[in-house]
Amino acid sequence: MKFKAISLLAISTVLFICCAQQPKDVRIFISGDSTAQSYDTTKTVMRGWAQMLPDFFDEHVTVVNKAKAGRSTKSYLAEGRWKEVVDSLQPNDYVIIQFGHNDASSKPERHASYPDYKRNLITMVKEAQAKKARPILATSIVMRTFKDNGLLDDRLKGYPAITRQLADSLNIPLIDTWLKSRDLIIMMGDEPSKKLYMWIEAGVDSIRPDGSQDDTHLQAPGAAAIAEIVAAEIKKQNLKDIANHVLIP
Repeated sequence: MKFKAISLLAISTVLFICCAQQPKDVRIFISGDSTAQSYDTTKTVMRGWAQMLPDFFDEHVTVVNKAKAGRSTKSYLAEGRWKEVVDSLQPNDYVIIQFGHNDASSKPERHASYPDYKRNLITMVKEAQAKKARPILATSIVMRTFKDNGLLDDRLKGYPAITRQLADSLNIPLIDTWLKSRDLIIMMGDEPSKKLYMWIEAGVDSIRPDGSQDDTHLQAPGAAAIAEIVAAEIKKQNLKDIANHVLIP
């Protein structure tokens, strides 16, 4: 009986150690716009960066992409899309919140003033925290606008700055995708950086049969580049439970 008890104790100890060492599965939700959204790969060459994000994590991280084209903080909240995310959040989930492109729009259903944009982001952050989830704010990706051989991105106005300031004041992680993507595009230059965005010839894309010269939306190389920036920042900031699951080639 004594030997049997010792054996059971040994087995229990081994099982406990194995379970304790087993990596925890983590979910990352994405709330954002068309630059992050997932697209049908059979219909278009357009890709969102969050669509490519799973390629930079191991099997213990699940990306739940809830980004939707044309949405701002205002319309994402008004349409109940944020509520859908909040209702799905569980303790220790991450949620990356990235808006700004459409908040800067003049369309009334999209436009959010600077104060409204700030209030909307605060609402999202606080509601995520109330579910014991872990919000991350991210600035919008740069809009590839060259003038006189220099990158000029004035269409996003003050929204990236507000995002940075808010992350600091709320003491939550910030991924400055605007700054990192801007640096990337500047280093690549005007012509080479076109391959990251939806600069395509006629006949390449069924959704845009006449081609396009789009400095906002991404093709696969651009989406992968932004996704790698996001993953690298997560690793650099050593974010709990996910930094050690980052895979950078």
